Amino acid sequence: MAVAHPYLSANPLHEIYRDSWLLAAHKPAGLLVHRSPIDRHETEFALQYARALNGGEHVYPVHRLDRPTSGVLLFARDPATASALGKMFMDGKVAKTYLAMVRGWTPEAGVIDHPLREHPTDRRCKGEEQPLREAKSGFRRLATTEIPVEIEGYPASRYSLVELSPQTGRKHQLRRHMQHISHPIIGDTNYGRTRHNHYFAERFGQSRLMLAATAMAFSHPVTGQSVILESVPEMSFMRVLSIFDGEFS
Repeated sequence: MAVAHPYLSANPLHEIYRDSWLLAAHKPAGLLVHRSPIDRHETEFALQYARALNGGEHVYPVHRLDRPTSGVLLFARDPATASALGKMFMDGKVAKTYLAMVRGWTPEAGVIDHPLREHPTDRRCKGEEQPLREAKSGFRRLATTEIPVEIEGYPASRYSLVELSPQTGRKHQLRRHMQHISHPIIGDTNYGRTRHNHYFAERFGQSRLMLAATAMAFSHPVTGQSVILESVPEMSFMRVLSIFDGEFS
């Protein structure tokens, strides 16, 4: 069972679960999980804030969330649990669910089976081509909308709200897969459509990636009990969903 703890107003992480071995929190968009050679100038990381939630004791990140992605972030509280969880993620024994708003009307449901290479901007890959690796993502359409705004030459613009379920864990997998099927995620500056991104940034007064990790389910690595972690997307995400005009709540 989750243990309630007072919310730390200075801490951008909101704790959603804690037991003797695990700590889970909601990470806001824009916060790095840990130090990165690509963002050397950054001084604030989810890892240090999770440590603060853990009473100053060390925590161990067991998976990734891209900097612009918000949502459920899981940490282990000891090395043995971190190792066990890491293997579970590698073996596909952790079910992850995301919400995303994308351009266009997607099919009702499907699986994107499209191998991916390591992203070319990754400095570790400079000068050498990485092998293709299996990458699969499931999707399910939750809602659609059409707004009377001309953005790319059409008199109206269409969008879908989708539930995404990655079956593998490649870098930027969901973002790249949605681009691959021509339904890029709104606010994605790497794989999205610039005009749509600009429209929503201007309309809502801020720019954000419309991708949120909303749930995670797995068998507890120590007790074996079923663990389901859930978190409602942050307000900046929900505000943009107002374009669905009541179709999603």
